Amino acid sequence: MTTLEIFELAIKMGKESDFRSKEQIEKKLERIKEKYEKLSKEEKEIFDTERLENPYMDSRIHFDGGSKEIKKVLAGVDIDSAEMMIARYHSNHNPKNPIDAVIGHHPDGKALADLGEVMDLQVDILSQVGVPVNVAEALMKKRIGEVNRGLSPENHYKVVDSARILGMNFLNVHTPADNLVARFVEKKINDDKPEYVGDIIKSLLEIPEYKEAAKMGAGPAIFVGSEENRTGRIVFTEITGGTSGSKEMYEKMAQAGIGTIISMHQKEEYKQEAEKANINVVIAGHISSDSIGMNLFLDELEKKGIEIVPCSGLIRISRNK
Repeated sequence: MTTLEIFELAIKMGKESDFRSKEQIEKKLERIKEKYEKLSKEEKEIFDTERLENPYMDSRIHFDGGSKEIKKVLAGVDIDSAEMMIARYHSNHNPKNPIDAVIGHHPDGKALADLGEVMDLQVDILSQVGVPVNVAEALMKKRIGEVNRGLSPENHYKVVDSARILGMNFLNVHTPADNLVARFVEKKINDDKPEYVGDIIKSLLEIPEYKEAAKMGAGPAIFVGSEENRTGRIVFTEITGGTSGSKEMYEKMAQAGIGTIISMHQKEEYKQEAEKANINVVIAGHISSDSIGMNLFLDELEKKGIEIVPCSGLIRISRNK
């Protein structure tokens, strides 16, 4: 596989596990294409044409040195210049079996700058669980603005420049992997049908990545509620969609009849709002959840004969064995 083929596989898997329908995704892309056609020549020159095909702008190829066949990748949750140096050092000392590409989860470069682009996915998910779409849209627009402003001073291209200088193919897979873990956890919980919040923890701990995280002191935890609380309706609105949504959403979710949220992570001010709304919150775990999503993707690369070298917090569990 080439770097491009690996990336195209990630996008394909992301679409297949998206909470939106294929038609919804295509309709959004079509709206972007229509807007693009109406732009002036000058506006088209600075328009990112990848938006016309890629529904996950927080996932990109950052550097591709050519059509080289990828046989071995370094994969991690957070990739920095240190990981790039590890990949180059490893390759220099193993010239017969070098690392051909680095795959990260969290965004870098243009993918980091465009993180807010994927957050409207949360509007569709919230609408599906009963929050009026106009309410979800209004609150998410405010939150997306906060995220975009917060990211504006970042040094987005630091790691991308390192990849280019070192000649190391580099891509990241964010929302597609988050879609994979969201669907995976949703199926596990729905199959187990937990009645109490404590039962959710038991179910999550049956997933290898969460069990390993628990051993490392970062396992699933109840942030709001108690293990004796009944779950009510369980939703998975805080696992995919870029980053944390609006903390003002919890009141609206309670009004929609939601009893428990399963999330990757949660800030203190969000926890307080969930408490006010009497919604139980189970934190599955951030890096462990990211690991599940990446593993489900990396397993497909492994099936195609690509060797995986985990780094940067990735709890590598292969489901091919």
